[in-house]
Parts: sequence; C-alpha cells; structure tokens
Amino acid sequence: MVNEITLNDKLPSFNLEATIVDRCTDSDLIGQWAVLYIYPKDNTSGCTKETKEFNEKFPEFQALGIRVFGVSKDSLASHISFSKKLNLQFPLISDPQTQLINSLNAWKEKSMYGKKYMGAERSTFLVDKNLTVKHIWRKVKVEGHVNEVFDKYHELN
Repeated sequence: MVNEITLNDKLPSFNLEATIVDRCTDSDLIGQWAVLYIYPKDNTSGCTKETKEFNEKFPEFQALGIRVFGVSKDSLASHISFSKKLNLQFPLISDPQTQLINSLNAWKEKSMYGKKYMGAERSTFLVDKNLTVKHIWRKVKVEGHVNEVFDKYHELN
C-alpha cells in the first residue's frame, strides 16, 4: 500500500524516459515550479484535448518559469508519436511500470461497462522549486482545467 501523497509532501523520486529530454528525474525539477499532469492514454479524446490545452498555454507557463510534464503509462514510442502529432513543446514522461503514477496515488480501480480494471486517474500536481507538492487535483475534468492550474500558481505566488 502506497502512502497517500498530500499537500506539502515532497514529490516522490523517479527516473523515467521522456520525450524531448530523453530521461526525466525528480532532481531535474529542482529550482523551477513544475506541473505534472497524469492522463490515462495517448490519442484518446479527453487526453488529447487536455494535452492540446496545456500545449496552447505552454508559452504562458514558460514565461513564469513553470515546467510542464505529461505522464502516462504509454510507451516512449507512443509518446513520441503523440508528441509529434500534437507538436508538443513540453516532455511526456513514459511510466509503463506505473512507478511515478502509483507513488502519486493515481493508479486506481476503474469501471467501464461493468468491467473493473486498473488505470490512471486523471490528476495534476503543482510542485514548487523545492519539489514540494503545493496543489493536487484529482479526478480532473478537462474543461477549464489548464486555466485552473495557471490561476492556482498565481494564487500561491
């Protein structure tokens, strides 16, 4: 059983493959604010919409020195294809063993058409320069979410 991550906890350590940066580790995030958004699957409607919205707002995040990372259990090859298709300006972290997703308590039992299965729960984490989790969104609704993240950063700074 993984301990539930809460506000003001340290971001769990990780070292995973990613687009753009090849590998991404927790220590790479020290010194800048970061947004890590966990999504279920590349090339699905909600995940594509959410990723496009982060990409559209990316220059505004970048202007504030905020790094953005998408995280899913998709393979690096899938992420590379998804990233190229959407012309992404930020890395997608590949977590096929759900190491980071699990440590952020976003690997949950889900249900579709009466069948239960395990999957990533759409979640977002706003992390400060010292890797301290400053805000957590669970069961994210895509519509308006990117602006909520942006506004929360401004509220905290």
